[in-house]
This record gives sequence, structure tokens and C-alpha cells, in this order.
Amino acid sequence: MNPGRPDPAVGGADETIDGRAGRVEGGAAGGGAGAPATGELAVAIDEFFLARAPRKHSPNTLAAYRRDLDAIVGELAIATGRPAGELAIDDLGIPNLRRAFAAIAHQSAATIARTWSTWNQLFTFLVAEGTVAGNPMAAVDKPRVPKSRPKAITGDDSVQRLLRVAARGRSGARDPWPERDFAVITTLLTCGLRLSELLDLTVRSIDGPSGERVIGVRGKGNKERTVPLEPEVEAVIERYLGSRARRFPGRLPADAPLFVANDGEGMRRGALHYLVEQLYREAGIRTRVPAGALVHALRHTFATSLARNGASGTELQMLLGHESLATTQRYVDATARETRAAARSNDAYRALATIRVDEPGGEPDGEPPDDRAGDPAGDAG
Repeated sequence: MNPGRPDPAVGGADETIDGRAGRVEGGAAGGGAGAPATGELAVAIDEFFLARAPRKHSPNTLAAYRRDLDAIVGELAIATGRPAGELAIDDLGIPNLRRAFAAIAHQSAATIARTWSTWNQLFTFLVAEGTVAGNPMAAVDKPRVPKSRPKAITGDDSVQRLLRVAARGRSGARDPWPERDFAVITTLLTCGLRLSELLDLTVRSIDGPSGERVIGVRGKGNKERTVPLEPEVEAVIERYLGSRARRFPGRLPADAPLFVANDGEGMRRGALHYLVEQLYREAGIRTRVPAGALVHALRHTFATSLARNGASGTELQMLLGHESLATTQRYVDATARETRAAARSNDAYRALATIRVDEPGGEPDGEPPDDRAGDPAGDAG
């Protein structure tokens, strides 16, 4: 596996990126396994990552940038007939870029749009550096990405069923640990964390006096935020930590992972996915979880529940750690209490409340028959 490229089996979660420039040795930008990148384009890409180093992107963010750049570099190599590691700046003409983006047109609109954005940022950097005279990306089409609706779990009783199953323990587990399972699900549902944010939590992440505790979260782009821990959640986590101390006696360092697997080591992505899916199945709600969401469905359920109960877009933005309020607004739009109330003010709803249909095909009570039936003038106006 190339050191700077994500392992598809783990989704890039444990990726190690060169802290200097996020550089990949080999692969599309490297011109072959183990070959250093020496072409003008490869050097420019390395300089692009170097310039962004002060932003302190997370390893996952750097890996995503690299994937987007590598995808088009690979297609440019095909279009020009050059090895990827030998591509020159002059190879970045509009016709070649159009061919490269056309070659990835089978991918999702979101993936293409994100790749386009990454290359747009690269060219913005190259223009600022004086490497190219202008940004050609305006001449390369990109798809319009439809607004996605939140992928919250459906069903009024789904959250209750899931929590009940987690609290009592999975019936088929070889080594059941209900205190841990309950704490994981409770934290996800009441704090709205991303999968990586939950796995990055340490014992030190919980701070503050009893009854006023918060949990410190490091989110995308290494941005930090705090989420309140209500007493009920605090009690669930305390019970879990007590059970953990009984399983693994000894001092618990402050920098130890907050949630661990059954062997005492920090929980990993695969284990968390497996745990959540098994709990969905045992609770009988697996079919209520939207396609393409698993752990993340709990974050969407958290946000949708708060929006439905009156949380503002700004409040949700702070709790979810969104950089843009527009990203958060979709949860408010999805519940749309004000919109629904406005629609309900329609006079037709009040009229409907006074009308009763006795039987199919019968005249509704309170509405006189149309004496003009059959009159050609009856449809006028």
C-alpha cells in the first residue's frame, strides 16, 4: 500500500501523511511504486500541500485532497500519454482537464464536485504563485449537487428500542458488555458526534464539575468544540467507566481512549460499525436506517430531533461543529416547524374541519349540490 494513500479496507482512518507536504511516494502523482515525483506538476502539488500546512488539516482531510488530485493526475497521464510523475504544468490545458473530468463522470455528483473544488483550490494557489496565468477550472463543467436530506433513523419508537437493547446487552454477544454498548449509543445520540470524533475521545475529554460537565470534541479540520453532558448521560458514562475498571483493574490514564473494545484497546472503526449494526438488528430497526448511513445516522437523528424541538440553526451549528450555517440549515428545513405552521394557516384546512364525507361518492355534509350540473355555463370562470 502506498504510504500516503488510504487503505480501502479502513477508509483512510489510520492514514499516515507526510507532515511536510502530504506527499505520496508512488501512485498517480509519483509515477510508479516507490518512484519519487519529479515532474513539474508533482512538485507544484507538493508545494500546494506545504503552503497549506499551517492550516493543520487532519490526516483524513489531507488524504481526501490527495485522492482528488491523484484521480485527475491519473486521467491526465492517460490523456497525454506521459507517466504521471512526469506531467508538466503545460499539460494542464483546458482540453486535457475536460477529458480527465469526463473520465470520472461515472462517479457520484458529490465526488466530482469535491474533486473539482480541490483542483480549483490548487489552481488558485498556482495563480498566486505565478506558476500559471489564470485558473482554467471555470471552463471545466461540474455537476450541480442536489441538497441531501438528513439521513435520520425513522420511526417514533426507534430511539427507545435501540437504547433499550443496548442497555440490556446483545443476546448473541460472546462477551457482552452492556454498560459499554449503552454508553456508546447514548453518547452518539445525545452529543451528535461523528464516528471519528467518538473514537478520538479520551478520558480527559470529559471536563467540568458534576452536573455541569461537557465533552471536548476535536472535529473536522482539528476544530474544537464542547458539547454539554446532561446528568443522565454523565451517569451512563460513569457506570461504563466503573465496569471498565472492574474488567481492567489499574490506573486509568487521562489520555487513554474513552471507549475501548473488549480487549481493553481503543475501539476502532470496524468494531464500532459492527456494534452499531448488531444493535440496530436486535432492536428490529435496521430497515429504518437510511441507505449509506450507519453510525452517522445517529448524528443525523440527534440533529433532526433538536431541530424538531425548536433548536435554532446557530445552536445546531455549534453543537454539530459545522463550519457553514448552510450545512446545518438542512436539519431545520427538514423539520420545518415554521413552514408547516404557515401551510396550516391555509383557509382550506379550516374548511376541511367542517366537512364530513358520509360515504364514497356521497355529497359531503355542509356542501349544497351543484344545481348547474350539465349546464355548459357551469364551468365558466
